[in-house]
Amino acid sequence: MALSSLPRVAAQGRRVRPARQLGNALYYLLAGALALVFLFPLIWTVIASFKPAAEGNLFPPSLWPSHISAENYRTLHDFGDGIWRYVGNSVLVAFITVFGATLLSLLAGYGFSRFQFPAKNVVFVVILATLMIPFQSILAPLFLIMRAIHLGDTLLGLALVYITFQMPFSVFMMRNAFDAVPREIEEAALIDGCSPPVMLWRVMLPLVMPGVVTVALFAFFASWNEFLAALIFMSSSDHYTLPVMLVNVQSGLYGSVDWGAVQAGVTITMLPCVLLFLLLQRYYVNGLTAGAVKG
Repeated sequence: MALSSLPRVAAQGRRVRPARQLGNALYYLLAGALALVFLFPLIWTVIASFKPAAEGNLFPPSLWPSHISAENYRTLHDFGDGIWRYVGNSVLVAFITVFGATLLSLLAGYGFSRFQFPAKNVVFVVILATLMIPFQSILAPLFLIMRAIHLGDTLLGLALVYITFQMPFSVFMMRNAFDAVPREIEEAALIDGCSPPVMLWRVMLPLVMPGVVTVALFAFFASWNEFLAALIFMSSSDHYTLPVMLVNVQSGLYGSVDWGAVQAGVTITMLPCVLLFLLLQRYYVNGLTAGAVKG
């Protein structure tokens, strides 16, 4: 390059740098604005939950409360058997669902990925085909089955229904997560004397942990937020989960709606989901990219 062209190149570099910085600033400004738009309903819900009960039903609503009040949370605490009874029901159902769906899909995914058996592909396709069946269409048969095996109106029966709904997607995710692991790792473990159960627990499980976390998160979100099945299968008020309880809070006395109590209940309901997603976001994204894309 000629020496005479060096000042021209340096001038062009100086012009490109401010343009790039302006582009980055506009990008972050647009991303921040979109994030604020999506987060505004959550922020509004949290703020509204701390308004006095009288301000919760004002129209037009005010953005900020006149003063911070825990009246809505006290209303929830005194509703029915108490908010913590329904929180405990939801936690128990979610724990059983997450444990059952994760364990069963882990074993099934490992089997579909690493073992050969007759009609393996046919069975896998049949499992995936159940994703196309709307779960609302089989709630009535499931209700009759649960009554026949004496699991109707029980939290265990409700968790088993949620596990059934989660299994097709969970098996698909775990099968693809195991397929992404090189077989040479298993061969090395077998040479070292690992049995299949030990290899699954000590060698394969850490490698497919993003897929396991993804399955667990989907199972938790589905069981924690599900309303229709809980409404149909639960007939005793002391077995209600949080979504069903919130509908009863919303109905109020003589059809009135206590919006402040509803917002407080929504805040309590969404808090575990937000915290779990933020804590496990790295595993969740890795699990989706490693499991859902492959195969």
